[in-house]
Amino acid sequence: MSLSNFECPAARALDSVGDWWSILILRDALQGLTRFDQFQESLGVAPNILSRRLGHLTEHGLFERHPYSRRPTRYEYLLTAKGRDFYPVAIALFAWGNRHLPDDEVAMRLGDRVTGRVRSVILVDANTGEEISPANTTLLPGPAAGEVTRKRIAFMKALREQTHEQPD
Repeated sequence: MSLSNFECPAARALDSVGDWWSILILRDALQGLTRFDQFQESLGVAPNILSRRLGHLTEHGLFERHPYSRRPTRYEYLLTAKGRDFYPVAIALFAWGNRHLPDDEVAMRLGDRVTGRVRSVILVDANTGEEISPANTTLLPGPAAGEVTRKRIAFMKALREQTHEQPD
């Protein structure tokens, strides 16, 4: 069963992205790579896997394929708006990965393009600027939520409320 059959947006997103190769392809595309040979050189991935992953990402609307050479026909893969919207996800994964490595194992950091200063990543609410955390954020049913999703959200809310009532 496809994850896109679930109502959970995280499950649907994972179905679109596919696997870890896809995330690395998107990471490289967000840094400007567009051509098959560029992705292959950067990632060291087998051509058949790269071809499948690029096809999947194109099918799911993260890339558009455009010819850049007629003889032989070769394509570049350009990020769509949906693909570019993956940027905060990639950055969050990158920052999370670095945060849980010993300092001497950090091979890359996020930095300001102009100043080179190291960037620190947090997730904030675009409306208020407030940092988003598990302590101040919950799941709410959306307009398309079915009964199963509504029950799951109610169950999680009840568990949270029960946990807060328990003495430490």
